[in-house]
Amino acid sequence: MLYEKLEGGDVRCALCSHRCKIAPAKRGVCCVRENRDGTLYTLVYGPVIAASVDPIEKKPIYHLYPGSESYSIAAVGCNFRCTFCQNHEISQMPREKGRITGREMTPREVVNGAINSKSKSISYTYTEPTIFFEFAHDTALLAREEGLKNIFVTNGFMTEEALEAASPWLDAANVDLKSFRDEFYRRHCGAHLEPVLETLRGMKKRGIWVEVTTLVIPTLNDDDGELREIAAFIRSLGDDVPWHVSRFFPRYKTQGLPPTPVKTIDRALEIGRQAGLKHVYSGNVPGGESDNTYCSQCKNLLIGRQGYAIRQYNLAGSKCNHCGTELAGIF
Repeated sequence: MLYEKLEGGDVRCALCSHRCKIAPAKRGVCCVRENRDGTLYTLVYGPVIAASVDPIEKKPIYHLYPGSESYSIAAVGCNFRCTFCQNHEISQMPREKGRITGREMTPREVVNGAINSKSKSISYTYTEPTIFFEFAHDTALLAREEGLKNIFVTNGFMTEEALEAASPWLDAANVDLKSFRDEFYRRHCGAHLEPVLETLRGMKKRGIWVEVTTLVIPTLNDDDGELREIAAFIRSLGDDVPWHVSRFFPRYKTQGLPPTPVKTIDRALEIGRQAGLKHVYSGNVPGGESDNTYCSQCKNLLIGRQGYAIRQYNLAGSKCNHCGTELAGIF
């Protein structure tokens, strides 16, 4: 899907914002789309590297069927090269190991797995779902027929064409807004910032439920000014867009950096609240009140969380059971 044929046998991929021009017998930046004699082929339609049943809160998605399970799948590969990647063993496998592997599954088998596990949604996650778009597309259409929701956990670097193609079946997304500096994206991800911002705007415009995650990394994106810019941008999307501020731990090529101090996360949460965001959550800081969801009007505890578990649930449908204020999301 989503490519054009060029002169001389080249093709132009229109799936992600790299818009790779791919010569015959070559692959794009993601290393899982290959030009074979002027036709672009996906190499990840079927091989599923991970299939697990996760709490929806692990995605993290806090405002879609809280407390439910989400059947979660991934293929190898990614269109980013994040130096701090938490799943680099599978995301970078085609690039670094030259391998594309996984258990062969059909879209129907994925949907049946979700149904049998009593999941209420399917999450396309762990790596970048944009790069296995065709498999996600076919799976999501079947999922919709069975009443399941579809969720992307994504870096947001898709093209407008890909987002438009996904919008009929994509219910929700957690988008990583990794920084508010293009230099950060270029240096640490091999990408650019603006397409991510455009994806977030485009998702909101199309009615896709959006939550945003920022992994706060010491010395790289933890400056108060940058955090304020991120919070202000999210606020421009809507004051009810949840912001998950996650604590970094050394991984992959960032082993020399320390874990994010909890006080930095607390500061970022306060910056989000000062920006006017109604729902700001911490990640990788278990046991705090910042995992909970409160009514923006009366401050009643709506959803009490401990880790991924729901301990209290005070919603009547999607409304606060104390004052009747609507909580944004899918309930």
